[in-house]
Amino acid sequence: MRIGLLADTHGYFDKSLTNYLEECDEIWHAGDWGPGVLEELEKMKPIRGVYGNIDGRSIREVFPRDLSFECEGLRVFMTHIGGYPGRYNKRVKSILLAERPGLFICGHSHILKVIYDQQLEILHMNPGACGRHGFHQIRTIIRFSIRSSKVSDAEVVELGPRAMKSHSM
Repeated sequence: MRIGLLADTHGYFDKSLTNYLEECDEIWHAGDWGPGVLEELEKMKPIRGVYGNIDGRSIREVFPRDLSFECEGLRVFMTHIGGYPGRYNKRVKSILLAERPGLFICGHSHILKVIYDQQLEILHMNPGACGRHGFHQIRTIIRFSIRSSKVSDAEVVELGPRAMKSHSM
């Protein structure tokens, strides 16, 4: 199963995503969709996701705050605001301890992270942000495979700078 993981689009759909997600079987979105993004992604592949703190009713009616599921034998937990190894928020840490997923995904920080938490034995992924809103400099997504309960072939795709440069004459 090949996954395209993104977050924090904030209403911006980069048309190059069509090429980058073409080889994926599913698209996972870790929240802060913004308007119009779901409709574009739905044209491409099956979607799993959670809502983020900026998302309104239209996204919250489709996606939950937290999503727990199994993919190719791997337990996955996804939420928008979660922290990272050594700095999980309290609510999420209690869920991780109770559910013991092998993969924990979140967004929100706009900071790309892939970290293995040795203490909890969980791989943490945050794909950074692929929208234009926020402080990040480069828009990113992650593509990876899940086979026999294991994550493999992970790669970061850089979509380009967050802001368009203006040229004065």
